[in-house]
Amino acid sequence: MKIRLLVLVFTVAVGLQAGQAQYKFYQTGHDRYKQGKYTEAIADFSEFLNKPNREKSLDGEVYYLRGLSNLKINNHKAAVADLNRSIELNHPNQGNIYWFLAQANEKLGYYFDAINAYDQAIKILPADKETLIKLYQERAQVFLKVDKRPLAYADLYRAYELKPSNESVKTELEKFSKDEVEAITQTQNQAVTPPAFRETNTKLIELYKDEKRYALVIGNAQYPKEIGELRNPVNDATDMAAELERSNFEVQLLTNATYGQIRAGLQKFKDKLESGDPEKTVGLFYFAGHGLRQDQENYLVPVDAKIEYEDDIWRYCFPVQRMVLGSMEQAKSRLNIVILDACRNNPFPSITRSLGNQGLVEMAKGRGSFIAFATAPGSVAIDGNGRNGLYTQEVLKAMRIPGLTIEQVFKEVRKNVLRLSSDKQNTWDNSNIVGEFYFKF
Repeated sequence: MKIRLLVLVFTVAVGLQAGQAQYKFYQTGHDRYKQGKYTEAIADFSEFLNKPNREKSLDGEVYYLRGLSNLKINNHKAAVADLNRSIELNHPNQGNIYWFLAQANEKLGYYFDAINAYDQAIKILPADKETLIKLYQERAQVFLKVDKRPLAYADLYRAYELKPSNESVKTELEKFSKDEVEAITQTQNQAVTPPAFRETNTKLIELYKDEKRYALVIGNAQYPKEIGELRNPVNDATDMAAELERSNFEVQLLTNATYGQIRAGLQKFKDKLESGDPEKTVGLFYFAGHGLRQDQENYLVPVDAKIEYEDDIWRYCFPVQRMVLGSMEQAKSRLNIVILDACRNNPFPSITRSLGNQGLVEMAKGRGSFIAFATAPGSVAIDGNGRNGLYTQEVLKAMRIPGLTIEQVFKEVRKNVLRLSSDKQNTWDNSNIVGEFYFKF
């Protein structure tokens, strides 16, 4: 008994010593950060994070401080990764983290990522005048870099309204010519004096005010072991549904959906599309999960699919061209949007080798349709390390940018997915739409 007690005491003592040693790396890194020794602080924080027996409740703070240290030495790419990780770990200082993230993304030339981060910082940080003025000024400079001059003017004028005596803001406003200011304000249906500016485009709002938007969003992740579970699709679908609702869509959301649930959802979706004026109706179908191709058709895999032979595919999976896009075309909506984040690995390689087991196949364009794939035909998409898959993560970001047509949204997605995948994933879309569509005005 005494021997066992001594072993227990020794084990606990060793564990405490190891824990104290790992905490020491955090404390030393913190002290060096405060002293401005950023490279040494990064080394200490990295040492702490590499230890499996560390105090993991400190991870959020360590990623935050290591991100700031990287920012201080202009290692912006590492700063972005660390700051994003601290947000994922729910660091309490998220407003400032988004602000630093915006600055790092701007330095890297990732301007729309910077704008999205500024948006979050403005929402979260306390609304004291000086903070808001700085945020509006900085975001305005990014808007100028992407040639969004009306939005830059809007931010600068907000800053001016908060503090009319701010000379730097007045100087920036004076760089806009009188003719340009008049054009901006007239576009917004507002008087030139005072040049108040609204973010939303009132002409577009008026043009599309009677438009009905319906969406069916599906995210399947909990597949049987023989098919393979996926990490992101439920999050992808949930976040997509929330974003679409903010873009005035009436959304039907299905997660981990069976064949019967998808079939019922499609029928309900079709009924909605057929319920109103087709020239004022937009339908959007989104799917994240397993997909595969057979005989020039793409199939979406329900979570209860039981595939033993090739002919089981058309029995137990959903053909996109025939059942999804076909149903949308029958409703004769002015615009049909199909977004497929289902280009992952083939879940049935042993029975479909003769079909080619990589990605999906390009689809014929339906009337008035915009079809978007996570990656080029015949290729496989990357899942992503965060809450969302890489493709959906970038779609969500681009959808939030006001004033972009649907074509511009997916060009922005393609650019960012290529960059973040080191040119390994090239998104794909095709279209025969005639009119315009905006997620955000």
